[in-house]
Amino acid sequence: MGADEKAQNKAEKLGGKVQEGLGKATGDREMEAEGQKDQSKANLKDAGENIKDAFKK
Repeated sequence: MGADEKAQNKAEKLGGKVQEGLGKATGDREMEAEGQKDQSKANLKDAGENIKDAFKK
């Protein structure tokens, strides 16, 4: 996994956590769900990159 992908995925996870927290704080369930979705998407990207790395070795 390249450093760029790692940084992008971490930023996406962090942004999702912030958005989820804001949604919880304001009672905006749609924003909260969007933040959770962003976090899940970043986790899936990480998993895909890890699988690619495993096959390279």
